[in-house]
Amino acid sequence: MTFGFPVEETKEGAANVIVPRLEAFRRNVWDYTPSRAPVFYNPLTRLSRDIAVVALQAYQRMVKRVLVVSEPLAGCGVRGIRFAKEVQGVRKVHLNDINPEAFNLMKHNVQLNDLKGVVCLANKDANLFLSLHAAPNRRFDYIDLDPSGTPVYYLDSAVRALRDGGFLALTATDLAPLCGVYPKAALRKYGGLPLRTEYCHELAIRLLIGRVVSIAAMHEIGISVLFSHSSSHYIRAYHLATYGAKKADESLRKMGYTLHCFACLYRETAPGILSAFNESCSECGSPLKSAGPLWLGNIAESGFCEQMEKETMSKGFAPRPEAVRTLSLIKAESDAPATYYVLDRLCDKLNVPIPPLTKVMERLRERGFKALGTHFHSRGIRTDAPAKTVTEVVIEAVG
Repeated sequence: MTFGFPVEETKEGAANVIVPRLEAFRRNVWDYTPSRAPVFYNPLTRLSRDIAVVALQAYQRMVKRVLVVSEPLAGCGVRGIRFAKEVQGVRKVHLNDINPEAFNLMKHNVQLNDLKGVVCLANKDANLFLSLHAAPNRRFDYIDLDPSGTPVYYLDSAVRALRDGGFLALTATDLAPLCGVYPKAALRKYGGLPLRTEYCHELAIRLLIGRVVSIAAMHEIGISVLFSHSSSHYIRAYHLATYGAKKADESLRKMGYTLHCFACLYRETAPGILSAFNESCSECGSPLKSAGPLWLGNIAESGFCEQMEKETMSKGFAPRPEAVRTLSLIKAESDAPATYYVLDRLCDKLNVPIPPLTKVMERLRERGFKALGTHFHSRGIRTDAPAKTVTEVVIEAVG
């Protein structure tokens, strides 16, 4: 089959797919070529797809039923084809894209992987496609929304197309608003204000989850978070949806605010969407800035992380080392306190040399506090120690 643009064949996981030959669309060294291609495909987000395959398999083991899954913004179809070929217990995969060229490329890739009868294709607007599956007998077990930019435009349709006990995966690539560069844009899209802090990527995930919680609550659906991660230019979150007004109320009770002092780096959380919180830092008296309302609950569930790790070892799927390392870090920090300290940023503020990360964590543990790394930042430390104690320990570690 011929296409109206340069293509090439690539192998990812168990899938062989035809994708746009991205180099043909590069005009300058700094170009983001996936956005220039007629059909979207980004080889740099393979980590996202690797983890998605493992997460879907872990979910299938958890619910112990055959799954009907959906990707409303499928592009060339590589993610959905991998679900069909690599995840045991998947009965049907519905792939959709409004782009006619993407539809033709998906069709070819489905034939190339001998998945006719397993993968169903559609060429519709994503919200229309999801709305056509909102009836109780047509809903999906799993929906994966992987847009270029924000997923919020599709959230209401996605929530309505998800069955009771369904699994919703979301990608957001609009990190400038979510990380505080454009706070008004974040407020419009996510219903909460961000902060430009060293842990802004964690706040970004919490803002994204918070938006899902608020939209699901309108439909009397509760949300719990099984897994999330931040990688390079995007964030991902995996949500379990449970029907019922009480479940929705339980989710809303896990919303609130993160308060941050830019003078001494003190931080705290204030639960409640209508929460009244301190305006001054309890440690130095400086004004506190707030982020939210956002999700204050766990952003990964340790038991689910363990199941994901088991899947990487037990099935034919062989993830790359980056995926295994990411899973290990997230599992370790799944029950850790919210927010983290970046050692380089802290030392720069204190105007002291940067001590070894392991030394700082050891000293925090000697004082009886938790201290561990985070997948968000290679120099990040999660701890339940107060900011004043963290500062003291860093200065001691330098001396």
